[in-house]
Amino acid sequence: MAFIEVVDVSKDYLVNKREKGIINNIKSLFHQEYTVKRAVKNINFQVEKGESVGYIGMNGAGKSTTIKMLSGILTPTAGEIRVGNLVPYEKRQENARRMGVVFGQRTGLNWDLPMTDTFEMYQKMYDIEKSRFQQNLKFYIELLGMEEFVNRPVRQLSLGEKMRANLVAALLHNPAVVYLDEPTVGLDVVAKSRIREFITEINRQDGVTVMLTSHDMQDIEQVCKRIIFIHQGEIFFDGSIEDFRESYGSSYKIKVRTPDTIAMRHPHIHLEGKEEDQYIFSCDKREVKVGEAFSLLMSQENKIFGIQVEEASMEDIVKTIIEGD
Repeated sequence: MAFIEVVDVSKDYLVNKREKGIINNIKSLFHQEYTVKRAVKNINFQVEKGESVGYIGMNGAGKSTTIKMLSGILTPTAGEIRVGNLVPYEKRQENARRMGVVFGQRTGLNWDLPMTDTFEMYQKMYDIEKSRFQQNLKFYIELLGMEEFVNRPVRQLSLGEKMRANLVAALLHNPAVVYLDEPTVGLDVVAKSRIREFITEINRQDGVTVMLTSHDMQDIEQVCKRIIFIHQGEIFFDGSIEDFRESYGSSYKIKVRTPDTIAMRHPHIHLEGKEEDQYIFSCDKREVKVGEAFSLLMSQENKIFGIQVEEASMEDIVKTIIEGD
């Protein structure tokens, strides 16, 4: 049996139906009409213990709704969820002891206290044995580079420092699974890098199961080996990043540096643009393989100073899928 099992799960919301105008507003005080919005539609997936899975999709696709159901905050309208053989929304307290969760810029830290005081509160709340608590705290503080600001009041911390503190708070009790919903949103490059390295390390060293949602595809590529792509409430793709690229990332670019003019006539190699002495060609590997395109460009009677092949980024692939819907 998989560690996380999601079977035929749907989630509906009742949305208040409002019409414009003062009279309609007055009517709504006495009689409200609702429409049903299905945020998640009959989804199925499994996650093995110790996996690191990227859960991706555009805004409103159903990512956060799924995470909230997995963590026990929401109850599905239909279907069944089991995490470690527990139904999370039926055994909320027991489930909470076995999970950690971070929701974007929301914090569970006390604004006026040093973060160490909040960590001690979490120790008591989760009844963490003292030596294990101190060992975990030391390990996470060192891994996330928090020594310089760990004793500052939370209100004095930067966004990146707060996010690192939230991650520590979510992991102090050695959860079996951690749900990270946009953990790097709004952070600078250095803070993002630290957090990605941290998530990768706790997954590798401690075997913590990771479910990560992010709009930053570098988060997904650097942390996860598998992605689940949810689109309009339904699972569009479930598999490895390599398989996703192979299935949907057919486009690639070739950049050629030359002082000469390149006259390339090929039905599947198109000049996309020119920047000073660099030509940028777009190709589709379903029509022309990288090696073939490379050879054709090298065979031109030009002085070529450099040639570079760029595969489509994960962000470009996702964007193409969404725009082509």
